[in-house]
Amino acid sequence: MGNQDNPAILVVGSMNMDLVLETERLPEPGESYFGDRYHYVLGGKGANQAVAAAKLGLDVVFVGRVGNDEHGNVVRENLRRQGIATDLIAVDPEQPTGLAVIILEPTGENRIFVYAGANMSIRLADLDEAFRRSFDAVLLNFEVPDEVIHEVCARARALNLPIIIDAGPARIFDMERMGTIEILSPNETETEALAGVACDTVDSAKAAAEELGRRSEAKHIVIKLGHRGALVYSDGNFHHVEAFDVDTVDTTAAGDAFTAGVAARYLRTGDLIDAVRFGNAAGAIAVTRLGAQPSLPDEAETLELYSSGCS
Repeated sequence: MGNQDNPAILVVGSMNMDLVLETERLPEPGESYFGDRYHYVLGGKGANQAVAAAKLGLDVVFVGRVGNDEHGNVVRENLRRQGIATDLIAVDPEQPTGLAVIILEPTGENRIFVYAGANMSIRLADLDEAFRRSFDAVLLNFEVPDEVIHEVCARARALNLPIIIDAGPARIFDMERMGTIEILSPNETETEALAGVACDTVDSAKAAAEELGRRSEAKHIVIKLGHRGALVYSDGNFHHVEAFDVDTVDTTAAGDAFTAGVAARYLRTGDLIDAVRFGNAAGAIAVTRLGAQPSLPDEAETLELYSSGCS
């Protein structure tokens, strides 16, 4: 690992069509309230991370499922246009393509309803062809079935592949069954769900990270702290990596940009703290733009912010 120009990564994850609703405020119960505008944007944590990784120069193969519908066609074709290998994306005959409804407020904060659809229909057999190919790492999220996550981890470990897990969305998960993984990266809400410890300050994040270390076999824990940056817990040591100061427009997919940035830089250098700073730069650029995949930065602009020293 390290010093590789174009590492190859396998992404097993979700693909959604995102319906973004912009509004000044949420309606009260029983109230009909006129929003400002709406539009469709391509999303899903797996697809977001795959596109982000591809834009950061990684060779990406994707495993997932879409429905037999127009949204599925659009989602899959978009990944192909991004240079991602899509031949292992299956079409599910029964479930629709995943849908996310994102309510976006003027502050840039969002609330997201996720309808998993075909994402939760991935089969273990869908992984067979993928693991006949050669990769430098595997990237996973929690928007796919538990048995798929455990099976991917088992197969990757058998091949000595680093496993990077973006632990979203927030839910209870049996981390012990994952075995040894390279990087576990939840955000604040996801950390609390997994560790049972509040995570709303850097100090509380340290306590939560220690609990995650007890509950999992992760070599490195990287907690995404939003505008406070990220906390790295590794070998019993903590390192707080400050965020970059930017104007927030939309936080959708910022965590996905961060995780892809960490993966890309870590696979090239092997330096986790450096990789987290690079991930912070990718996430910072993403929050300055509207939408999920349209907000994801490429390698050149991420390197520019990363090198600016303005975190």
